[in-house]
Amino acid sequence: MSDPQDVLNCTAFYQQQLQKLLQPYGIEIKQVAEHETIPGSFFGEREAGLVGNQLLLRLDTPVHSALHEAGHFICMDSQRRTVLDTDAAGDYDEENGVCYLQILLSDFLPDMGSDRMMQDMDSWGYSFRLGSAKTWFEEDAEDAQQWLIAHNIIDQDNQPTWQLRI
Repeated sequence: MSDPQDVLNCTAFYQQQLQKLLQPYGIEIKQVAEHETIPGSFFGEREAGLVGNQLLLRLDTPVHSALHEAGHFICMDSQRRTVLDTDAAGDYDEENGVCYLQILLSDFLPDMGSDRMMQDMDSWGYSFRLGSAKTWFEEDAEDAQQWLIAHNIIDQDNQPTWQLRI
């Protein structure tokens, strides 16, 4: 396993790229000052926070964390989205859909891409039944893909629809 510190972070450049990427979903990026506690962070430390449609990030927040929390906002139903503060409270199927979606969305970020996303997920300690994010994504994630398709979050070609789950 790689060093969890060696992941791509939400530098000013990536925060700007994330704002462009996530704008169709109505997600707003809010920067938190260095060394300040990140509001809405379920895991604390450097992890992204989520309050309503605001994705709260520090410059040392990992990009994988930002896309994971954004994925929760995208994948949760509208009723949970209206009261969202810190805990996305998704079930097992939604969590898998979020992981799958964050990998797909990473391909839309410069110098990130799915391979780097999966490497960072492994470095950070995401846990998959087959041992790695890449193996899970390529060999064991059909249920996650089908869940995303059923909720019109991705299409049959594995591309984002740029729509929130209803």
